[in-house]
Amino acid sequence: MKNSDVASLLLNIANLLDIKGEKFFKTRAYRIAAQTILDLSEDIEEVVKKKRLQEIPGIGSALAKKIEEYISTGKLLYLETLQNEIPISVLDLLDIPSIGPKKVATIYQTLNITSISELKKACQTQKIRHLDGFGELSEINILRGIALLEKTQGRTLLHYASLVNKKLISYLKNNSYVAQISTAGSLRRKKETIGDLDILVASSNPDAVMDYLVLYPQLKHILMKGKTKTSILLSNDFQVDVRVVKEESFGAALQYFTGSKEHNVAIRGLALKNGYKLNEYGLYNKKTEKKIAGKSEEEIYHLLHLPFIPPELRENRGEIEQGLQDTLPTLITLSDIQGDLHIHSKYSDGHDSIKSIVKAAEAIGYAYIGITDHSQSLHVANGLNKDQIIKKSEEINAINKTSKLKVFLGTECDIKADGNLDYDDECLQLFDYVGIGIHTKFKMNERESTERITHAMTHPSVTFLAHPTCRLFGNREPLPLNMETIFETAVETNTYLEINSFPDRLDLSDVHTKRAKEMGVSFCIGTDSHSIDHLEFMKYGVATARRGWLEKEDVLNTNSLETIKSFFNK
Repeated sequence: MKNSDVASLLLNIANLLDIKGEKFFKTRAYRIAAQTILDLSEDIEEVVKKKRLQEIPGIGSALAKKIEEYISTGKLLYLETLQNEIPISVLDLLDIPSIGPKKVATIYQTLNITSISELKKACQTQKIRHLDGFGELSEINILRGIALLEKTQGRTLLHYASLVNKKLISYLKNNSYVAQISTAGSLRRKKETIGDLDILVASSNPDAVMDYLVLYPQLKHILMKGKTKTSILLSNDFQVDVRVVKEESFGAALQYFTGSKEHNVAIRGLALKNGYKLNEYGLYNKKTEKKIAGKSEEEIYHLLHLPFIPPELRENRGEIEQGLQDTLPTLITLSDIQGDLHIHSKYSDGHDSIKSIVKAAEAIGYAYIGITDHSQSLHVANGLNKDQIIKKSEEINAINKTSKLKVFLGTECDIKADGNLDYDDECLQLFDYVGIGIHTKFKMNERESTERITHAMTHPSVTFLAHPTCRLFGNREPLPLNMETIFETAVETNTYLEINSFPDRLDLSDVHTKRAKEMGVSFCIGTDSHSIDHLEFMKYGVATARRGWLEKEDVLNTNSLETIKSFFNK
């Protein structure tokens, strides 16, 4: 039994209850528990065996009994009862952006639609617009949502692909015939979403490696088994391609199978100009066809008069030209991060107390953190009013008297539809720093959305703009924004732009980050944590920053505690 199975079970219950019209607080409890279990570092079965379920935040006795029943029997009577009322396939409709439980309930109960294909056909034949609470615009938005869903199907978030990859790599390393092993493909380049997993192995006995691979416990189906390449489908329907090469070709193969295709085409062209031929087996003298390199990537790049190009830069966006001029950036690393300035606590919609967050951040080795709970008008996230801000401030002051780690009082202040901030100036003065972001009214046009954000950025209290484009992979497209105007305003107002590390955001994108840097913008990287388990997401924000060519000095929270204190005091 995997943690993801239990999390999926709880989410299904929450969704079915939503469609039934159950009260928000009840369904939210299932969602919080699902996310907590999904992020849990321990195996849920072990937690159950040790009778420690109720030690997990958000899991009370009723939820614990349901999880225990499912773990011990593989079934849950409560879920089966719900499924007898509403077909499980109806839940697929909730994957469509712009459709919530109430609309799904209306669609199902009125038209008996139970699949996305049926809903798409109903929209195309204009049957949806006549339902109560819908209309022509709703129909158009549903079709757009279906198109977005179809576009992102078959791809997995970087975070979840990384978890699957880590387990499989760990498994393969136990085979004594594996001399070297590495992730390749888009996952090694840290793209925000991943198609298939690519793993490269160096071995003198490829048959033994492939025989061991197909014994992997999470394997669902063998797509193809060969001596140099085997493709498998995992139990979560993730495809994995494993290739085995000789050690003498490992570097060349790793360079080739890491990609990107555009980078590889440019590199092979450069090789030809220098009198070489480059393929997945090695670098060869074009005239004599003698192999002169292939064991490591470094030697191949060196012979092409290039420094080692980090995988995150291999997109043919100027990295080869700058490499030849020895002007590649020294990319930011995870160890450069000194603190996290975007964390939510129990004061708003976070799972953990500030004391618990401090303890977790100290274990990471941070010098400081910032607690940025939501602002007053965002009721769905328990936004804080002035009295709650003062109470929170007093708690932080008390913690700072004994803690080695410095806690700053921040906020993620909502940007209203007119571009004004959700707190007045008196409230804003209570904070050490102010992050701002959009959380409501996403359906403005480009001019309206851009003016809304740029107006908010001109407020003198603002430190950074959180998740600037508001995208959610597979759920919400980025806001229609004039990004050049956003970047110009950021420079003019000295507003930092956040790279949000949460896996379904990674916002700004790497492309926007690179362009913003070229225009002189500065950045911060925040996890947007709602649980202490989310603090580890910082690595994904750093990966996006690296893909955007950022260096340590480009990012606010690489600074020391004393520098940050001085900055906030100003």
